[in-house]
Amino acid sequence: MAALIKTVRAFAGGFPPLFKPVRDPRDPTRIVYPLPGLCFAGLLLFLTRLGARRRMGELLRSKAAARKFKTLFGVEAFPHGDTLGKLLSRLDPDQLQECMCALVERLIRNKVLYPYRLLDRWFVIAVDGTGILSFPRRHCPHCLTQTKNGKTIYYHHVLEAKLVTPNGFALSMITEFIENPGPDPDKQDCELKAFYRLAERLKARFPRLPICLSLDGLYAGGPTFKLCQDFGWKFVITLKDDDLPTVNAEFEALARLQTENQTRIRLLDTNTTQDYRWVNDLSYQDSQRRIHQLDILELRQTTDRGEKGESATKFKWITNFNLTGKNAARVAEQGGRIRWKIENEGFNVQKNGGYGLEHAYAQKWNAAKNFYFLLQIAHAIFQLMWKGSLLKKIFPQGVGSEKNLAFLILEAWRNAPLTPEHLAAILASKFQIRLDSS
Repeated sequence: MAALIKTVRAFAGGFPPLFKPVRDPRDPTRIVYPLPGLCFAGLLLFLTRLGARRRMGELLRSKAAARKFKTLFGVEAFPHGDTLGKLLSRLDPDQLQECMCALVERLIRNKVLYPYRLLDRWFVIAVDGTGILSFPRRHCPHCLTQTKNGKTIYYHHVLEAKLVTPNGFALSMITEFIENPGPDPDKQDCELKAFYRLAERLKARFPRLPICLSLDGLYAGGPTFKLCQDFGWKFVITLKDDDLPTVNAEFEALARLQTENQTRIRLLDTNTTQDYRWVNDLSYQDSQRRIHQLDILELRQTTDRGEKGESATKFKWITNFNLTGKNAARVAEQGGRIRWKIENEGFNVQKNGGYGLEHAYAQKWNAAKNFYFLLQIAHAIFQLMWKGSLLKKIFPQGVGSEKNLAFLILEAWRNAPLTPEHLAAILASKFQIRLDSS
């Protein structure tokens, strides 16, 4: 509990400042639970990875938990899950998302994330979409639909922009919900349409942030190149062999001639050889006859597996970085291949690691959106705890897996005492948190 409180205090200023962007829509004369306290209850749902709102009543409302809640927020009892659901059905999702944005902004301003920048300047933002809810019947007017073999599925997708780092951070920056304007649209919303909305919002919220977008091949085209040029962003986009055929053909022709644009790296600890080759200033004309100057980077990676033989993998990216022998490997590893962290450390953990990203925490779509943002905030706090030095001081031998840490948080909340004197001592103590850079 001390590590949790100190982590939130160090990186967000505490629980009330964390939720400062949210305006309380309730009647002030009828409020029992303060808004930061209810939002904290939502965070605990995800920090302890309960996976369902009904389990809050089973596991988070013990007598010891109620005393801790009173110490933190001045209320005698821990709130019921239905009370949290009613509040979230009325909150503006944009305000709760701003809490996440403000947390990331504070990490950037305090230079917490500076060591993880690409080429010591660019913050890598991976963008990808994922499904979060699916229903056999229409859930709300904004559902997307898919009909197969006469059966219609109603579902919700989101497009996420996450700040990703080599040491495993995947922090939500901006979320764009992919949703129809009504039940019978002329054309359904899609990931590509949502991307342009997301990019505008990302630029408006972080106007001066040096951003490098890490994208999959869906976005390899003139509109994305033009958008990044206008916003002053860099990009590293996956380029498949059957995408942009003229670009691929020209790359193959020029790469054979420009033998100086090649380098080899041997990773002795894994018996891996990485062969890089690239082409600078390749001209590409898009469908609107705009000319873009692009660099193409290819990595062929071969690993010797002994008796099992060799395994070979090829990667290729299109970028507006000026590639050289000094930066090609870093652009590939920290700008291109790092995109998978939005899947592995982001969506996969949230879906299969106990957070319950695909669980319907509320029937009302507005409340479901707010549960989604509470999940993102909780995941960010959990990552800061997991990679912070406080846990290493408490558990020098480690705690095993992330799920073990979630269990320890749950047991601490249910059983450990936290008196006002304890809390005052925690907040008064001097401490420093260093993040794991491995």
